[in-house]
Parts: sequence; C-alpha cells; structure tokens
Amino acid sequence: MNFGFSYIGLIFLLMLMIPNIIWSKNKPKDYEKYEKNENKILLVLERIGEVGNTCLALIFTDFNINNISNWSIILLVAFLLMILYEIYWIRYFKSNKTMKDQYSSILGVPVAGATLPVLAFLLLGIYGKNVFLVVSTIILGIGHIGIHLNHKKEAELQNKSEV
Repeated sequence: MNFGFSYIGLIFLLMLMIPNIIWSKNKPKDYEKYEKNENKILLVLERIGEVGNTCLALIFTDFNINNISNWSIILLVAFLLMILYEIYWIRYFKSNKTMKDQYSSILGVPVAGATLPVLAFLLLGIYGKNVFLVVSTIILGIGHIGIHLNHKKEAELQNKSEV
C-alpha cells in the first residue's frame, strides 16, 4: 500500500457524492419518517464506513491506473457498477420520487442505490489490494445496506396497510 493522492478514488467519490447532494433536495415523500426509525448500531457502522471510505479512497495511490493487466478487469467492473449507480440516480430523479422509487432494483441488484456503490468500493479495495478499504467497505455495507433494507421493508408494510 502506497500513500499518495488517488485520482481514481476522487472520481469514485464524486460519482457517489454528486447524486447524493442532488438527492438531498429530492428526497422521497415522508423520508424523514423512516429516518427516525433507523437502527442506531447500523447508523454508527454506516458513518464509520463513510468516513473510512472517503479518506481511504483518496490517500492510496494503489487505486490509480499504473498499467493495464488482467487485474484491471476488477477496476473496470467497479467503474461499471458506479456507472450503473449513476443510471439508477437518473431513473430516480425522473421518477415520482416515492419510497418505492428510492428502493428500486436495477438489473436484479436489490436496493441499488445502497448496494451498487458498496460493491464498487469493495472491488476498488480489492483492485488496490488495500485491506483497509475492504474492511471499511464491509462495515459501510453492513450499516448502509442494512438501513436501506429496513427502510424498504417498512415502506412495503406501510403500502400494504394503506391498501
């Protein structure tokens, strides 16, 4: 593991953060109601993973492209997952912005808005042979995906009770 600036990490973080900034002004109806019920342990894990991933993605040059090899396929797949994440957001922003839209799947990936970036960062950590990013991403995934699976389940129960 080599310290230094990672432009690949920066690209991944921009692809992650820009849609989330836009989302903060386009949240689904009643989203705050679901936020109140978040599991505190999952929330702590999510926050630890977010801070870890943000820092770690930027401070290791191992994520940058040094040469093209079979190993580069992992980085390519990670990048394709982030492209799919952007497509998920475009679809969400064009939708009615309901909880169902928020927790939709894409190409069979459940809760795509939470799952896709976690998988992409996990692959980035594997590509860079960086155990710290891999561990941080696993922590993030447990918290982030867990929270959003709970939101989805709660929204589905809410929809059934309204029918």
